Amino acid sequence: MRSGIVLSLVLLGFAVGCAGRQEPETPDYEAIYDAPLDEMWPSVREYFTNANLPFREDKGSRVLETEWKQEFGGSKISGFWHRYLVMGKRETPTKSKLWIIRITKSMNKALSAPGKELEWGASRTIGSNPGSRNTGAPGDESSTSSGALSISAEDDEDRYSFPRGENGFYVESGQGTRDLHMEWRVFRGIAPHLEKKAPVTVVQKVARAPDAKQAAPEFTECGQEIIGLKARAKAGGVMLLGELHGTQEVPRFIAQAVCQLVTSGTPVSVGLELPVENEERVITFLKSEGGEEDWLKLMEAPFWRSPYPDGRGSEAVANMLEQLRQLRGRGLDVEAFVYDHPKLSGQKREDALTQTVLGHVKAGPSRFHLVVSGNIHPRTAQGLPWDKQYQPMGRLLKAQLKNVLSLDMAYDSGSAWICAADQKGRKLDCGVKETKGKDNGDRFFVHVWDSPNKEGYHGVFYVGRVSASEPAIDKGLGRPSDAVPPQEPEVPPSTSGL
Repeated sequence: MRSGIVLSLVLLGFAVGCAGRQEPETPDYEAIYDAPLDEMWPSVREYFTNANLPFREDKGSRVLETEWKQEFGGSKISGFWHRYLVMGKRETPTKSKLWIIRITKSMNKALSAPGKELEWGASRTIGSNPGSRNTGAPGDESSTSSGALSISAEDDEDRYSFPRGENGFYVESGQGTRDLHMEWRVFRGIAPHLEKKAPVTVVQKVARAPDAKQAAPEFTECGQEIIGLKARAKAGGVMLLGELHGTQEVPRFIAQAVCQLVTSGTPVSVGLELPVENEERVITFLKSEGGEEDWLKLMEAPFWRSPYPDGRGSEAVANMLEQLRQLRGRGLDVEAFVYDHPKLSGQKREDALTQTVLGHVKAGPSRFHLVVSGNIHPRTAQGLPWDKQYQPMGRLLKAQLKNVLSLDMAYDSGSAWICAADQKGRKLDCGVKETKGKDNGDRFFVHVWDSPNKEGYHGVFYVGRVSASEPAIDKGLGRPSDAVPPQEPEVPPSTSGL
C-alpha cells in the first residue's frame, strides 16, 4: 500500500485559487485515491455498510447502488427519497477515484410536468435477460449487498445530462446529479484507512442537543448541498430570509439548511414569523414524539384558523416543523422560536420584532440563527415608499449585532398561496396565484453581493421553481400529511435512478 494519500487536482471547469486559500468543505476538484481501484473498493463497500446505507452491487464492475433513503417524514409535500449510484474509476494503474451520482425522487405527482418523466427501460441494463424486471423490492435477490444486480452501464451518461439538480424531485422522477460533497465525505472516511490501516469511518461531526436522549445517528440524509450556505453560518450570526409566503420551497430550504448545518457541527435556532403566543406550542411540539395528540395541541391555536391565511400557516410550514422535530428527535441541536407581534403595526411592530429576535440571539451566542419573515422586515436600509423614516427589523438588528446577513428570496416562476386585495380593494382575496421569477437553475444556493442593494439586502437565497402550499388547516386538525397516507415511491426496474 502507498505510504500516503496524494490528491491530484483534477479541475472541474474551475480554476483553483492562489496559494494560501482556505480549503472549502467541498473542494472544486476531485479526490484521487493513491491506491488501485481493486484495493480501494473494499473500503468503499465498508463505508456504505457502516453508514447504514444498504446497497446492491454489480459484481466485477465496481459499481454499486444504495437503496432509497427517506430524507424527512412522509407526506405528499415533504416525502423525498434519495439514493446513490457509486462508480469506481481507474485514474492510473496505481490511482483511482469515485463518481457518486445522487438520485432524488418524490411521490408528488401533482407537481409532475408533462413529458418530464424519464423513460425506464430494460435495454439499459448489463447482464440481464431481455424483458426481465428486477424490482429491488424486499425479498428480491437484488435487494441485498451480496445479491446479483442488473445495473446501468457506467458510461450511460445521457442519464445525467438533464440539468435538474436538487429540484429534480419536482418532476416526480429519478433525476441524477453528481454529488461532489458526498464524494469528499466518503474520501475522508476511507483515506485514513488506506494510509494507516485505521478503521473506515462515517465522517459527520454533528451538533448534538444537550438534552438529547440518544446519540445522533452516524449518517443523516440532508439532500443536495445548498451552495454557499455553510460559509455564512457562524456562531452568534443571524441570517435573515425575506420570503414570499405560501410556497413549498422556502420551508423545505429552511429544513434542508438546518439539517446540513447541524450535521456539520453548527447548532441552529430557527426564527419563525408566527405570533409569540404560539411559542410554547412550537417548542413543546419539537420536543414531542409527533403523535396525533401532539399535532392537535400544535394546530388548535387560533393562528392556524385565520380567515385570511397568508401562507405562514401553510401545510409546508407545518411539515417543516415536523422535519425540525425529527432532527431534534435524532439528538441533533435544533431549536425554534417565534417572534411576531400581530397586535402591533408600523414602527412599533418592527421594534417589538427586533427586541424578541435580539433576546433569542443574545441568549444563544454559540448558535446560528436562521430567521424567516416577509421581505419587508429583513431590510437593512431605512425607509419605505410610504414612510421614509421607517426602520425595518433588519436595520435595527444590524445596529446592535456584528454578524447580520439579510437575504432576499430569488425563485423561478410558479405559484404561491397569496393574500392580496381584491379588484375593488375592499377585502383580501387569498388563494393560489401565479408568480413571476427568473430561472437560475435547480440547485438551492446562497449568493452574497459585494455591497448591499438599495433595500439593504446583502444577497439572495434561491429556491428554484416555486409551488403553492395551501393552509395546513384545510388538511385537518392532525398531522397535515394524514390527507395522503405516506408511501414509498414506486420502485422501477433495476435501472431505476441510474
